[in-house]
Amino acid sequence: MAVHAFIFPGQGSQAVGMGRDLAAAFAPARQVFEEVDEVLKQKLTKLMFEGPGDELTLTENAQPALMAVSLAVLRVLQAEGGISLRDKVALVAGHSLGEYSALAAVDAFSIADTARLLKLRGQAMQKAVPAGLGAMAALLGVEMDVAREICALAEAGPMGREVIGCANDNGGGQVVISGHKAAVERAIEIAKTKGVKRAMLLPVSAPFHCALMAPAADAMAEALAETPPRPPAIPLIANVTAQKVTDPGLIRDLLVSQVTDTVRWRESVQEMVALGVDSFIELGAGKVLAGLVKRIAPDAAAHSASSPADIEALLKVL
Repeated sequence: MAVHAFIFPGQGSQAVGMGRDLAAAFAPARQVFEEVDEVLKQKLTKLMFEGPGDELTLTENAQPALMAVSLAVLRVLQAEGGISLRDKVALVAGHSLGEYSALAAVDAFSIADTARLLKLRGQAMQKAVPAGLGAMAALLGVEMDVAREICALAEAGPMGREVIGCANDNGGGQVVISGHKAAVERAIEIAKTKGVKRAMLLPVSAPFHCALMAPAADAMAEALAETPPRPPAIPLIANVTAQKVTDPGLIRDLLVSQVTDTVRWRESVQEMVALGVDSFIELGAGKVLAGLVKRIAPDAAAHSASSPADIEALLKVL
């Protein structure tokens, strides 16, 4: 018997049209989308289904939208396939905002509360740093120790020390760095001297997962004090620690830390494998996480589900 982990994508997986086929085919998916629209008092699903893409990509829209698609897929699996998470899934994890989707999946948050928290998280992250001050870049063909060294060398600017750090350790030699724009640009130049295959700026609206996000972390601390998580039905592998967690107080603290800390995705996947997982199932838009899993844990199975056809195929695996 395979040991399954459900994993949930983060920002960057959004695309115009996501969720549209699900809504057309399945009432449980429509119910999720209607609930999110109602609680956010906006036509988020219209934006998801029809665009425009630049508006969907805005952090405050992309975050709740990606969660909505992930939870819609899950609700369809539960309703159409009779899938019980407690019976079928050993662990859950999500990449950045996907951690909130994972927690909603295991009943630590309601869908309504998750939508509100992610809308706020997106707005707070956007507001934390003035436009043009921060940046993120992907370093390809690099391990974490070298990426950290590059960041340390790039900190020193003409006006003194600037913020830069490793935002995502995605695995497969892919590390995303984040911080002051000038420091990130220096890091790209330094990377060329360190044997990094490719270093490129990312088209993002803010420098996520670095110390510049401290105001957003404060905003999330307040929000999560008012809407604390409940005990999850299934353990979460947390982004910040790459360790199993079930204590609601610790989950809340880790969600706050996650805003400024590194997403340790490579280590999270490795930890799930160490705990016996041999099948990773990505629920929601895109196939980014399944692709990363294949690089980090090539012996594990990796599936993605975002469409009616995907769900039909997945039900045979589960």
